[in-house]
Amino acid sequence: MTTPAARDKRPDQTAELYQYVLDHNPPLDSVQRELVELTQARFPDAAGMQSAQEQGPLLAFLVRLIGARRVVEVGTFTGFSSLSMAQALPPAPDGQLIACDVSEEWTAYAQEAWEKAGVADRVELRIGPALDTLRALPTEPHIDLAYLDADKKGYIAYWEELVPRLRPGGLIVADNVLYHGDVVDPQAVAGGAAIRAFNDHVAADARMEAVLLTVADGLTLARKR
Repeated sequence: MTTPAARDKRPDQTAELYQYVLDHNPPLDSVQRELVELTQARFPDAAGMQSAQEQGPLLAFLVRLIGARRVVEVGTFTGFSSLSMAQALPPAPDGQLIACDVSEEWTAYAQEAWEKAGVADRVELRIGPALDTLRALPTEPHIDLAYLDADKKGYIAYWEELVPRLRPGGLIVADNVLYHGDVVDPQAVAGGAAIRAFNDHVAADARMEAVLLTVADGLTLARKR
């Protein structure tokens, strides 16, 4: 028998309930809204790679909450998440975000949005394999917050490069950690299997304390001890 404490407390997320959530979060500004709509229009088959709308205000909140000055993003796409975080950073040169991606086409839209929002001087775009970019960063702990939203098979490798470079109390935020529900399928392959392995890796890492949340497609918040 299911005890009251073990019952699923989640309501069904209808379209109306999701809109209610968005309506009660900080609203997107005009540049963020334009970027969301432009991404959906220009890249309809890839638009699902964009962070969910509620994640923009959340990422900005986390940047402000920990007083972040040095942020690294692994997987920029068209720039919604980097825009949200950059807007929450202190002005340059105190605030800096390194955005890692492999696509000049996608990130061209990101650069345009950063310019429109007046935060381009806070963002350094690095095109190329993210693992190479991370390995080229200083090895001492200096990163305040890192956002992971790239190829899922690379998550563990990215994590292992980021954790030593994260300052005590710094955060790693990892997106898509439920991978459309595939993490509970033992037969999952490709991205689903990679995320299962990543979640187990995070849970076993004594250097970090982490919580996995049912935000969007799953979001892990991990703090360095």
